[in-house]
Amino acid sequence: MDIYTKRKSIRKYKTDGEVTKEQLTEILEAARCAPSAKNRQPWKFVVYTGNAKKEILDCMERGIEKQKKSLFMPKKFKNGMASADNTLRIMREAPVIVMVLNTHSKDPLKSVFAGRRITEIHDSLSIGAAIENMLLKATELGVGSLWIGNTVYAHKEITEYMQVNCQLAGAVAFGIADEVPEGRPRKELEEIVEFKS
Repeated sequence: MDIYTKRKSIRKYKTDGEVTKEQLTEILEAARCAPSAKNRQPWKFVVYTGNAKKEILDCMERGIEKQKKSLFMPKKFKNGMASADNTLRIMREAPVIVMVLNTHSKDPLKSVFAGRRITEIHDSLSIGAAIENMLLKATELGVGSLWIGNTVYAHKEITEYMQVNCQLAGAVAFGIADEVPEGRPRKELEEIVEFKS
């Protein structure tokens, strides 16, 4: 159980800390080994460092700024913009960003028919398992990580920049942690589990 309790969401990274290619390969191998519904393996991982990372995050920033000016954005969506700005700051600080694609789906904000929705849910669960494997492997290797969903605010801009015609499921930041965050509160087991016999 140690690895599960040691894993923390890292939002501050050392500027002089390096994540090696060997560590990244192990982390991505852990993702590849995740279970997936019907063994569809609906994921693709694109690793950004250096100038390439700067360029894609500049693109994300343009998408976020465009969303802020949108007159048609639902209020709840708009309320998340401050969080998106903070997430972008964290991503700029982290030395490695892995964009996670769902190769079997397209725009996450468009409606789909019920049968397709079921497959999409299965694929999303599978990608979640792959991301969790990455987070746990990173923890084991002493690498800090952060699971990011705020890419949704710049989905169109990022996927166009990446020249992909599929869904951007999210991203994961990696780097050497420059903080030791306290564990976040968790619900008691009794609150979330029922035993039936």
